[in-house]
Amino acid sequence: MTYTPYEIEGEARNSRWLITCDHARNTVPPDLGGSLGLPDADMARHIAFDPGAEGVSRALGRALDAPVILSNFSRLVIDPNRGEDDPTLLMKLYDGSIIPGNRHADAAERERRLNAYHRPYHAALEQLAARRADTVIVAVHSFTRQLRGRPTRPWHVGILHAWDSRLSDPFIAALEAEPDLTVGRNQPYPGHLPGDAVDRHALKHGRNNTLIELRNDLIETPQQQEAWGQRLAPMLEAALAQVPD
Repeated sequence: MTYTPYEIEGEARNSRWLITCDHARNTVPPDLGGSLGLPDADMARHIAFDPGAEGVSRALGRALDAPVILSNFSRLVIDPNRGEDDPTLLMKLYDGSIIPGNRHADAAERERRLNAYHRPYHAALEQLAARRADTVIVAVHSFTRQLRGRPTRPWHVGILHAWDSRLSDPFIAALEAEPDLTVGRNQPYPGHLPGDAVDRHALKHGRNNTLIELRNDLIETPQQQEAWGQRLAPMLEAALAQVPD
């Protein structure tokens, strides 16, 4: 089977929603030998991808009748949620783990990986986003409950946004009304990195957007992932209904 750096599910779906999953998989492409020299246990960690985010993205796409684009390369290969000039685009050390396959990656290798993986993913994403004038982008990510040597994070879900919070504000309000959820605004990370996927495909085009961070121990199983997709979809629809045209 021919390797491609992304997958699109439901490309023919025609709702205004577009679901993106920048860190869907921990795949190391065949032209890198299928390995970065890390143990399997490290490749199964959040340093390599966003565990559970792919299943939630697919469930959310089905619930919203929306296309879903999923990366097919580990964030350790090259991070699709970073701008091309971001110093964390190609990491050599992440949360205490040295990445052997990146140790000798120079500027030429960085450019090769941009051309092979990063740029094709973003070209496909932009084509999907441009299919309608009223596209709304929902980026799905997951976060780990505790980084090595750091405090436990209290949130079940975080909603990230930059200066454009038209969709995020009512979405956060809906989540905060749920008695079983602890919700973070721009937690556990800041809501904006120049050149990141939301900046590139939503903010620069004036598209409504929000970024969902789910704690990955809450979305470990297919059943949990489906349940979160079904839970979030009506909240997003209700939030969008509150955004002025």
